[in-house]
Amino acid sequence: MAQHKRLPIDPIAEAKRQWLDHGWADAAPGMTLVTSIMRAQQLMLARVDETLRPLGLTFARYELLTLLRFSRSERMPMASASARLQVHPTSVTNTVDRLEASGHVRREPHPTDGRATLVVLTDAGRTLSEQATAALNAEVFEKPGLSRADTDELVRLIARMRRDAGDFDDPRPQPDPL
Repeated sequence: MAQHKRLPIDPIAEAKRQWLDHGWADAAPGMTLVTSIMRAQQLMLARVDETLRPLGLTFARYELLTLLRFSRSERMPMASASARLQVHPTSVTNTVDRLEASGHVRREPHPTDGRATLVVLTDAGRTLSEQATAALNAEVFEKPGLSRADTDELVRLIARMRRDAGDFDDPRPQPDPL
């Protein structure tokens, strides 16, 4: 990853100090949390982009290819892709447009719903998804920048935050297999 010049101070800690100095003590922890998460997202996205760029992919395109690869028939309605990726349908349409132009997906009419369109993974798309996953595993996911325990704890905390914000419901308890 391209290195940037280290700052002599933590700008987020300085922002917190300023919040406290301005009398916003009740908001300072939340501002620090939000700003820290947003900066961490920038750092992670930079690593992901650097890994995917040689493959000609963005993270949005990678996510869609991999979602299709993980689906049972390597196809799904575009509305389902939008829901699973938690993005606006227009974003999925734009992503599909680009992946279709590069030969990594194709559109097909839905067999039973004349209003719906399926997005279908091509052989080239499957291969690219596999290559990108191998690169991301090696360069980003296996080395996220935190210990395993810290990674697990952070994921747990963020999942609780997402659940409490209405992002998802806790899974229903599943019976033990027979």
